[in-house]
Amino acid sequence: MITAMRRLAGTWFAKLLFVLLILSFAVWGIEDMLRNIGRDTAVARVGDDAIEVEEAQEAARRELQRIQRQLQGRMEMDARIRRAVAEQALEGLVLDRVLRQEQARMRIAVPDDVVRDYIFQIPGFAGLDGRFSREVFNNFLRSNEMTEARFLDLLRTDLGRQQLAGAVRAGAAAPEALGLRMLAWALERRTAMLVELPFAEAPEPEPPTEAQLVRYHENNARLFSTPEYRDVALATLNAARLMGEIEVSERDIEDGYAANRARYETPEKREVFQAVMQDEAAAQAIATAWRQAADFAAIEQAAQAAGGMATALGLSSRADLPLPALADAAFALTPGDVSAPVRTPFGWHVLRVGTVEAGAQRSLDEVRDELRAEIQAERAADLAFERVNRVEDALAGGASLAEAARRYSLGYVEARLDATGRAPDGTEVALPVAATVRPAVLRAIFAAERGAPPRLQEGEWGFIAMDVREITPPALRPLDTVREQVVAGFLADARRRWQEERAAALLAATRAGQTLAAAAEAAGIKAEELGPFPREPGGGNPMPRDLLAPVFELAPNATTMVERAQSFAVMQLLSVTPADLSGAGAALTALRSEAAQAMAEDFETQYQAALRARANVRINPRLIDQIAGN
Repeated sequence: MITAMRRLAGTWFAKLLFVLLILSFAVWGIEDMLRNIGRDTAVARVGDDAIEVEEAQEAARRELQRIQRQLQGRMEMDARIRRAVAEQALEGLVLDRVLRQEQARMRIAVPDDVVRDYIFQIPGFAGLDGRFSREVFNNFLRSNEMTEARFLDLLRTDLGRQQLAGAVRAGAAAPEALGLRMLAWALERRTAMLVELPFAEAPEPEPPTEAQLVRYHENNARLFSTPEYRDVALATLNAARLMGEIEVSERDIEDGYAANRARYETPEKREVFQAVMQDEAAAQAIATAWRQAADFAAIEQAAQAAGGMATALGLSSRADLPLPALADAAFALTPGDVSAPVRTPFGWHVLRVGTVEAGAQRSLDEVRDELRAEIQAERAADLAFERVNRVEDALAGGASLAEAARRYSLGYVEARLDATGRAPDGTEVALPVAATVRPAVLRAIFAAERGAPPRLQEGEWGFIAMDVREITPPALRPLDTVREQVVAGFLADARRRWQEERAAALLAATRAGQTLAAAAEAAGIKAEELGPFPREPGGGNPMPRDLLAPVFELAPNATTMVERAQSFAVMQLLSVTPADLSGAGAALTALRSEAAQAMAEDFETQYQAALRARANVRINPRLIDQIAGN
C-alpha cells in the first residue's frame, strides 16, 4: 500500500492536487488582507497625515461630554446630534493637522527656553511661595494622564499657533468712520404711534350653534384629545446615586487643589492701549506726546499721520496679550503710565495702561467642599461605569428590569404617564432622575419602541433602561365631556378674529394715506405716541420688548401689524432721532475695540478656512457613523 502511494505521489495528478491545496490555504490565510485592498482605514487625511478612527472617536467622546455638561440635561443626544458632534470633533482634528502643517511650512519654531519660561509663568503651576513647583506640575500631569513630553509638545504647538494667529489678527482695526456709523446706529432713537387691541376687550361674541361647536371640536382635535399614555418600567443609574458610597481623604483634596490651582485664580487684568509704528523715532514721538496727557483720539490721529496705527486692546490678562514682550511691558506699568517703545516683529509698540482689575486667589479652605464634591463625582462616575457592565450582564442573562434594579441599587419606577410626565389623574409622576434631565428622559421614553428588550443607554441623565409595555394612542374626547372647553375655545377664537379685523382695517387706512392716529380716532380706538425710545429694552423704555425689532425695521411713516400673545399691535413710525455723538469718545473707543476684536476673529477664521482649502483634506464619510457610535 505504501509503495503504491509513493508511486501516486510522483504522478502529475498528485502534483496538481498539492498545488491546488497550497493555493487554497494561501487565499484563506490572506483573505482579510485581500478584502481590505483599496479600503482606507483613516477617517480623514490631511495631505499625507492620517486621522484614524480611534483618535476621532476619542475626540467625539470628549466633545459630547463637554456639551452634555454645558446643557445640564436640557437636550437629548439622539443619533443626529451625535453625528453632528462627531463631524464637529473630526473637523477640529482636521484643523489641528492643517495648522501644524502650516507651522512646519512657515518654519515656525518655538525654542525650549521659550516653552520653559512660559510654563514658569503659568499661575496654576506655582507653589505656596508663588514660584514654579515641580510637585504641582507633576500632579497636573498625573491627574490628566499625560506625560511631560506630551504636554510640552502640545504647549509648543499651541505657542507656534499663537504666533500664526497673532500675525493674522494684528492688522485688525476698526476705522473711526466705521465706529461712528456703528455708534450712530446703536444710539439712534425713534418715536412711534402704537395702537394695541387686546383680545379680552373684544365684545362678547354670539353663542355658538351646535353645528359650529361640532365643527370647531373636530377641526381642533388636538386641543380636545386625550394624550398618548405609555406604561413603562424605568431604571436609572448615575454618579449622583453613588456619591454617598465615595469617601474622599484630606490628601485627595490637597492633591486636587495643587493640580488645578489655575482654576481658582482670577488673573490681573489691565486696560491696555497701544500704538504701533514702523520706526523707533516715530514711536518715541508718540510716547512723548502721550506722556503729555494727549487723549487717545489724538494719539490715533497722530499715529495714522505718521504711517502707524493705534488700537484699544481692552481689559487683558497677561495671557491675552499676543507677545511676551508686550505682556512684560504692559504689566510693568502703573495705571496711566506710558511705556518706552517696545520692538516686536510687527514694529515698535507704545503702550499705555488705564484701569487695573486686581487678580485674586481662592484658598484651599474656600474651595474644600467644592473640591470634595468634584472628586466624589469623578469617582462615582467611574463606579457607575463598572456597575453598568454588571447590570448589562444581568439583563442579557434574562433578569427583569425590576430584578436588576433591586440587585444593583438602581432607581426604579413603574408608571403610566403622558409626554409631560403626568398620570391619567393629572398628578405628576415621580421619576428617579434629576429635575434638569426629566424632559430628556420623557422624550426618550416616548421615542422608545414598545416591547424592545431593556438595555442601558447613556445620556445626560447618566444611564437609563426602560421597558415600554403598553402604548395608548390619543383619542378625541366626546363633545359632551369637553363642551365647556370647546365653547370657551370657540369664543376666544371669535374675539381674536374680531380684533384681527380691526387691526387689518387700521393698517389698510394708513396705507390709503391716513395717519394711524386719525384712523384710530375715526374707529374710536385709543392711540398712544411713544418715544423717542432706544433700541435696547429695559431702563424705562416705553415700547414693549417684542415690538422693538419690528418698529426699528420700519421706514419713516410706514406702518406694521404684529400679533402678540394676547393682542394685536399696529405701529406707525413717526420720526427718527439721530444719535448725538458729541462727548461719546469713551463709547466710541469701546465700540471700536469690540469691532476690532470681532474683525480679528473673522480674519483668523477666514485664514484657517483658506489653509484648509489648500491642504488637500479628504474625509471618509463611510466611517462617520462609526465615530458617532450609531
